[in-house]
Amino acid sequence: MSKDFHDQGPRRVGQVKEVTSLANPIIKDIKALTNKKSREESGTFLAEGLKLVIDAIELGWTIRTLVYAKAAKGKPLVEQMAARTVASGGLVLEVSEKVLASITRRDNPQMVVGIFDQRWKPLRDIRPKEGETWVALDRVRDPGNLGTIIRTADAAGASGVILVGEATDPFSLETVRATMGSVFAVPVARATPEEFIAWRKSAGVSIVATHLAGAVDYRTIDYRKKPVVLLMGNEQSGLPDQLAREADALARIPQQGRADSLNLAVATAVMLFEARRHLLSLPEVK
Repeated sequence: MSKDFHDQGPRRVGQVKEVTSLANPIIKDIKALTNKKSREESGTFLAEGLKLVIDAIELGWTIRTLVYAKAAKGKPLVEQMAARTVASGGLVLEVSEKVLASITRRDNPQMVVGIFDQRWKPLRDIRPKEGETWVALDRVRDPGNLGTIIRTADAAGASGVILVGEATDPFSLETVRATMGSVFAVPVARATPEEFIAWRKSAGVSIVATHLAGAVDYRTIDYRKKPVVLLMGNEQSGLPDQLAREADALARIPQQGRADSLNLAVATAVMLFEARRHLLSLPEVK
């Protein structure tokens, strides 16, 4: 990462740097954020689209750089976000569509891109309260699945997502796209399987896991006894015995037809909204 990218310093409101060259070192640094190693080293990530940028800034996320196409210049909301970016010490770049397309790897790019600081929720700080639902994902590998699950968790009123084991990056370009902005609203934590098991023992939660050997229809489970963590297995191999043993209930989603399993994001959505239905409409089982 170049010095310009990190050491931006305070800037006067209204100051905009115009960039037209793909060889510009700041543009090279921004493009590098499509690689996980560069995101980890800088602690930043890309978010595309004016709506996502507005959502993130309104929710208090730290914006480092705002990039917009020349065609977006003068639009009131773009100007407002530019002013807020500069006021917080960030950099504003006005670029050609060719530069924007190279950053987003799209032929028809969004007119606005923001570079934000990553934000992880420390596992030790998660102490679920009564009525809360969390999602824990074991080794989720597909960015589209993870992004869709984060978006669905937001829609279902879940409190957050915990990534267990080696997982895909929630701050990758593909995952952030799939969240449709929910990555800014849903806390995300990460843990090794051992850390998750230790946390589970101290957090006072009920673990409901989907499992191939699950003998209980997911609709019959009591989701109200304690705060619930829905534990979902890896797309290919499902849940390992090490984690399945930690479950208070193993659930199955009855299916018909030739398909032997559901997509992970779909299965997680089914579980999330069933837990929500119980919490909102059913009396607590004593």
